[in-house]
Amino acid sequence: MAITLTINGVAHAVDADPSTPLLWVLRDHLGMTGTKFGCGIAQCGACTVHLDGVAARSCQIPLESIAGAEITTIEGLAPKADHPLQKAWVEMNVPQCGYCQTGMLMAAAALLKQVPKPTDEDINIAVDNICRCGTYSRIRAAIHKAAEQMQA
Repeated sequence: MAITLTINGVAHAVDADPSTPLLWVLRDHLGMTGTKFGCGIAQCGACTVHLDGVAARSCQIPLESIAGAEITTIEGLAPKADHPLQKAWVEMNVPQCGYCQTGMLMAAAALLKQVPKPTDEDINIAVDNICRCGTYSRIRAAIHKAAEQMQA
Protein backbone atom coordinates (compact mmCIF):
# COMPACT_ATOMS: atom_id res chain seq x y z
CA MET A 1 0.00 0.00 0.00
CA ALA A 2 1.42 3.36 -1.03
CA ILE A 3 1.84 6.15 1.50
CA THR A 4 1.54 9.72 0.23
CA LEU A 5 4.16 12.23 1.33
CA THR A 6 4.38 15.90 0.41
CA ILE A 7 8.05 16.66 -0.17
CA ASN A 8 9.17 20.12 -1.22
CA GLY A 9 5.57 20.92 -2.11
CA VAL A 10 5.06 17.90 -4.37
CA ALA A 11 2.94 14.85 -3.47
CA HIS A 12 4.71 11.51 -3.82
CA ALA A 13 3.06 8.11 -3.50
CA VAL A 14 5.68 5.84 -1.95
CA ASP A 15 5.29 2.09 -2.05
CA ALA A 16 7.76 0.91 0.60
CA ASP A 17 7.77 -1.04 3.82
CA PRO A 18 6.02 1.22 6.36
CA SER A 19 8.97 0.88 8.74
CA THR A 20 11.45 2.23 6.17
CA PRO A 21 13.18 5.34 7.54
CA LEU A 22 12.39 8.58 5.73
CA LEU A 23 16.09 8.98 4.84
CA TRP A 24 16.02 5.84 2.70
CA VAL A 25 12.67 6.75 1.15
CA LEU A 26 14.17 10.08 0.08
CA ARG A 27 17.44 8.64 -1.22
CA ASP A 28 16.53 5.20 -2.57
CA HIS A 29 12.89 5.54 -3.58
CA LEU A 30 12.75 9.17 -4.71
CA GLY A 31 16.36 9.86 -5.77
CA MET A 32 16.72 12.91 -3.50
CA THR A 33 20.33 12.40 -2.46
CA GLY A 34 20.96 15.79 -0.85
CA THR A 35 19.96 14.36 2.52
CA LYS A 36 22.94 12.37 3.75
CA PHE A 37 23.40 9.21 5.80
CA GLY A 38 25.80 9.72 8.68
CA CYS A 39 25.41 7.64 11.81
CA GLY A 40 21.98 6.04 11.44
CA ILE A 41 21.10 6.70 15.10
CA ALA A 42 19.93 10.35 14.89
CA GLN A 43 23.06 11.73 16.54
CA CYS A 44 25.12 13.39 13.80
CA GLY A 45 22.44 15.38 11.97
CA ALA A 46 23.62 14.73 8.41
CA CYS A 47 20.10 13.50 7.61
CA THR A 48 18.27 16.58 8.93
CA VAL A 49 15.13 17.62 7.05
CA HIS A 50 12.12 19.72 8.03
CA LEU A 51 9.06 17.80 9.12
CA ASP A 52 6.11 20.19 9.31
CA GLY A 53 8.64 23.02 9.61
CA VAL A 54 10.67 21.47 12.43
CA ALA A 55 14.20 20.11 12.03
CA ALA A 56 14.09 16.31 12.27
CA ARG A 57 16.61 13.49 11.84
CA SER A 58 15.21 11.47 8.95
CA CYS A 59 17.23 8.31 9.64
CA GLN A 60 14.95 7.44 12.56
CA ILE A 61 11.52 8.47 11.23
CA PRO A 62 9.52 5.53 9.90
CA LEU A 63 7.49 6.13 6.76
CA GLU A 64 4.28 4.99 8.46
CA SER A 65 4.49 7.80 11.03
CA ILE A 66 4.58 10.70 8.57
CA ALA A 67 1.75 10.17 6.09
CA GLY A 68 0.32 13.59 5.28
CA ALA A 69 3.26 15.52 6.74
CA GLU A 70 4.96 18.41 4.94
CA ILE A 71 8.61 17.50 4.38
CA THR A 72 11.29 19.88 3.15
CA THR A 73 14.69 18.62 2.08
CA ILE A 74 17.78 20.59 1.11
CA GLU A 75 16.56 20.40 -2.49
CA GLY A 76 13.45 22.33 -1.44
CA LEU A 77 15.07 24.88 0.87
CA ALA A 78 15.55 27.30 -2.04
CA PRO A 79 15.04 26.12 -5.62
CA LYS A 80 17.90 28.29 -6.91
CA ALA A 81 20.19 27.59 -3.91
CA ASP A 82 19.83 31.26 -2.99
CA HIS A 83 18.56 31.00 0.58
CA PRO A 84 20.39 33.57 2.75
CA LEU A 85 22.00 30.68 4.65
CA GLN A 86 23.30 29.10 1.47
CA LYS A 87 24.72 32.44 0.34
CA ALA A 88 26.33 33.03 3.75
CA TRP A 89 27.76 29.49 3.73
CA VAL A 90 29.58 30.22 0.48
CA GLU A 91 30.62 33.75 1.42
CA MET A 92 31.96 32.65 4.82
CA ASN A 93 33.69 29.58 3.30
CA VAL A 94 31.97 27.30 5.81
CA PRO A 95 32.36 23.80 4.35
CA GLN A 96 35.55 21.83 4.15
CA CYS A 97 34.55 18.31 3.20
CA GLY A 98 30.91 19.40 2.92
CA TYR A 99 29.34 16.10 3.97
CA CYS A 100 27.43 17.45 6.96
CA GLN A 101 26.48 20.75 5.36
CA THR A 102 23.02 19.89 4.06
CA GLY A 103 21.96 18.79 7.54
CA MET A 104 23.60 21.87 9.07
CA LEU A 105 21.77 24.15 6.66
CA MET A 106 18.43 22.50 7.38
CA ALA A 107 18.93 22.74 11.15
CA ALA A 108 20.00 26.39 10.81
CA ALA A 109 17.02 27.24 8.58
CA ALA A 110 14.60 25.75 11.12
CA LEU A 111 16.30 27.77 13.86
CA LEU A 112 16.00 31.04 11.94
CA LYS A 113 12.28 30.43 11.39
CA GLN A 114 11.80 30.15 15.16
CA VAL A 115 14.47 32.59 16.36
CA PRO A 116 15.12 35.29 13.76
CA LYS A 117 18.02 36.81 15.69
CA PRO A 118 19.73 33.89 17.47
CA THR A 119 22.49 34.14 20.02
CA ASP A 120 25.51 31.84 19.94
CA GLU A 121 23.81 29.82 22.68
CA ASP A 122 20.61 29.51 20.58
CA ILE A 123 22.74 28.23 17.69
CA ASN A 124 24.66 25.80 19.89
CA ILE A 125 21.42 24.31 21.18
CA ALA A 126 19.47 24.14 17.91
CA VAL A 127 22.28 23.24 15.51
CA ASP A 128 23.84 20.34 17.37
CA ASN A 129 24.87 18.51 14.22
CA ILE A 130 28.35 17.04 14.12
CA CYS A 131 30.98 18.48 11.77
CA ARG A 132 34.06 16.28 11.62
CA CYS A 133 36.04 19.16 10.09
CA GLY A 134 35.26 21.41 13.07
CA THR A 135 33.99 24.46 11.19
CA TYR A 136 31.67 25.46 14.05
CA SER A 137 32.93 29.05 14.36
CA ARG A 138 32.31 29.64 10.63
CA ILE A 139 28.92 27.95 10.90
CA ARG A 140 27.89 30.29 13.72
CA ALA A 141 29.22 33.32 11.83
CA ALA A 142 27.31 32.33 8.69
CA ILE A 143 24.08 31.83 10.66
CA HIS A 144 24.48 35.29 12.21
CA LYS A 145 25.17 36.79 8.78
CA ALA A 146 22.11 35.12 7.25
CA ALA A 147 19.97 36.26 10.19
CA GLU A 148 21.09 39.86 9.61
CA GLN A 149 20.33 39.60 5.90
CA MET A 150 16.90 38.12 6.59
CA GLN A 151 16.12 40.96 9.02
CA ALA A 152 17.05 43.65 6.46
